[in-house]
Amino acid sequence: MMDHKVKVGYAPTRRRIFSAADAVKYKNIIADKLRSLQVDFVDIEDINDEGLLRSAEDVDKVVRKFKGAGVNALFIPHCNFGSEHSCAKVAKALGVPVLLWGPRDEAPLEDGSRLRDTQCGLFATGKVLRRMRVPFTYLPNCRVEDELFEKGIKLFIATANVVKEFRRTRILQIDTRPNDFWTMMVNEAELLEKFDIQVFPITIVELTDRVKKLEASDDEDVRQTLEFINTNMDVRVPEAAARKVACLKVAMKRFAEENHCNAIAIQCWDALQQALHLMPCCANALLTEEGLPVACETDIHGAITSIMVQAAAMGKTPSFFIDWSIRHPTNDNGELLQHCGPWPISLAREKAKLDRPFAFPEHCPGSVVAEIKGGEISIARFDGDNGEYGILLGTAVGIEGPKTHGTYMWIEVPNWPKVESMIVKGPYVHHASAIHGDVLPVLLESLTYIQGVRPDFYDEDQEKKTRNYLFE
Repeated sequence: MMDHKVKVGYAPTRRRIFSAADAVKYKNIIADKLRSLQVDFVDIEDINDEGLLRSAEDVDKVVRKFKGAGVNALFIPHCNFGSEHSCAKVAKALGVPVLLWGPRDEAPLEDGSRLRDTQCGLFATGKVLRRMRVPFTYLPNCRVEDELFEKGIKLFIATANVVKEFRRTRILQIDTRPNDFWTMMVNEAELLEKFDIQVFPITIVELTDRVKKLEASDDEDVRQTLEFINTNMDVRVPEAAARKVACLKVAMKRFAEENHCNAIAIQCWDALQQALHLMPCCANALLTEEGLPVACETDIHGAITSIMVQAAAMGKTPSFFIDWSIRHPTNDNGELLQHCGPWPISLAREKAKLDRPFAFPEHCPGSVVAEIKGGEISIARFDGDNGEYGILLGTAVGIEGPKTHGTYMWIEVPNWPKVESMIVKGPYVHHASAIHGDVLPVLLESLTYIQGVRPDFYDEDQEKKTRNYLFE
């Protein structure tokens, strides 16, 4: 499960030839601002008498404190010129996302002297970080009260959240891919070697055994899940089928928790229908709603993408796992996003229905039927071919379109033929993960730290806007 909590190591720095008093003053101003933004940070007040990173002798103490506190990110504001080698050594030792920034300098004093020379120090530290091959995020030199500062801090925190979740990715794989879905092949060993992504497989037999035990029990979690379904959904299947959906949801969640997984990829058809006479769509929807994203058709790369987009949004809204399906009948840049029913029901325009899918002859219960809310959405897809990985990135806007089955949304993009061609030519497939809002700046910045994944934007204007997010 994702907690969307990021703990920041706060290591303000100074150089001895500039004003110590002014550096301490800015250290406190910045800390107060971070508190007002509800940033969870660990300071270095006990490292020396100033609470500032000043020299090589401070490095080991700072590193030990931050590692002991389990920080997920490092913020090294330059309260004057700063100690570039000390900053770089701390950053190198921690191996977490790094934010480099300093408050804008005031005019020289009447006698011509300068108190801080912060900007010059940022140039120096950036060079040393590059020399030591430490990736970092740069927030342009600005005043603490500037809108840019808050914007940059929020971008960095969300970026660190994506990196944190990506680095601890462990996918609960429930059975093999459907045998016809060659598109869902992945290189599990390569994911481990390149990205330290772990896949924990279980079989349909293990899952169904647990579901059946829950069905035969008086489990409190099952009872609460069934109550939630009956209260929040238009249930169009028998009560026994709805209870089986609740049992499946609880079983999947417990397997994920027991094995420390932060996403699931399930073979949603057709072994599950043979074993339980059930579709998992509603269970998938409820789990994704709770912050445990589920990808259909044992799509491991899809589960990884869902982790990234949900982390980028900091838990403010859930992701939804999509099929690019058919073109809009009248809008040449329109497209249908849909799936049999795994989308969180909080996104539905009207009360979601618990029903049966149209696409399978068995018509087993468990799917969700709902058109979801429109607005701006971000769409992403992490994928790879022949050892090379990329992430497809873009935004779209919801539009009106014909009624259809499952969970669905009609969207418009600036240039559909280009999107279509990029998916066909790869390394992408017909699956993607989407989320309301624009999280592309966060996803792009996260690639600073997730090495070996290239960004592929399907719209040039969106790419320019995203790359210039902090510089406009």
